[in-house]
Amino acid sequence: MSTIVEVDGLVKEFNEKRAVNGVSFSIQKGEVVAILGPNGAGKTTTLLMLLGLLRPTEGKAAIFHKDPKSKAVRERIGVMLQEVSLMDGLKAKELIKLFRGYYPNPLPMNHLIQLTGLEKGDLEKRTEKLSGGQKRRVAFALALAGNPDLLFFDEPTVGMDTSSRRIFWETVKELAREGKTIIFTTHYLQEADDYAERMILFKEGHIIADGKTAEIKRKMTKQSVSFVAGEDISKERFLKLSFVTEVTEKEGRMHIVTDDTDSVLSMIYKENLHVKDIRVEKGRLEEAFEQLTKSQGEAV
Repeated sequence: MSTIVEVDGLVKEFNEKRAVNGVSFSIQKGEVVAILGPNGAGKTTTLLMLLGLLRPTEGKAAIFHKDPKSKAVRERIGVMLQEVSLMDGLKAKELIKLFRGYYPNPLPMNHLIQLTGLEKGDLEKRTEKLSGGQKRRVAFALALAGNPDLLFFDEPTVGMDTSSRRIFWETVKELAREGKTIIFTTHYLQEADDYAERMILFKEGHIIADGKTAEIKRKMTKQSVSFVAGEDISKERFLKLSFVTEVTEKEGRMHIVTDDTDSVLSMIYKENLHVKDIRVEKGRLEEAFEQLTKSQGEAV
């Protein structure tokens, strides 16, 4: 795999406040990466520096081993920013044709329409007459117009209806299967869980976690074994185990929080405890995110 994006010690200051503080990472060809974090964490600022739209205060960013502002880079990337701004006075189809003309190897118009879910009525409207959802579909088409190798999406599904969101992610999955490299920011953790193979988590301008989505969930989310006891079982019986972090009782069920559910189940059966209705619950990505941001806050 070849390196597509390289970020080394990236810093961005606004009025002596560091929005991004010493960020470093690399992204390989074909990866689908979600950049997550609360508002003001530095996600979009980092993206804008990668695109050459903001100049770093310190550090370097390179795409395809070149300056992000270079023509050679811009011919190979597609971008869909959170704030959609389209040129007024043109029909949607005219604007898309214009953008296709900027690239040496654009996607065919019919293929763009198919990928983005644009309808004939959308294409015939002037851009200033389009609804918010229609504008986002046009913006998606513009991002794909040049048949890019690398795609940037900043909060791409904000304002999309359910149908448009489904079409968008189906297209992203198709692009990923074709070997495109995709970087997106989102506030929807479920989107990151469903579509990204890797997550980079930002907080207060720093990267607080970077890894495979499944690994972050497995390491950071709470897992539990719960059951209804048919006899009096003390909490201490489980709390003395090194792989158990918390034991609670609620509505007649005992809940055992652990990072090793298999060992808890093995102990229950080995000691022949009288329990019924055993449930194993895996943690959610939202919990992982909360745990990460909380632990980083405490560390600071």
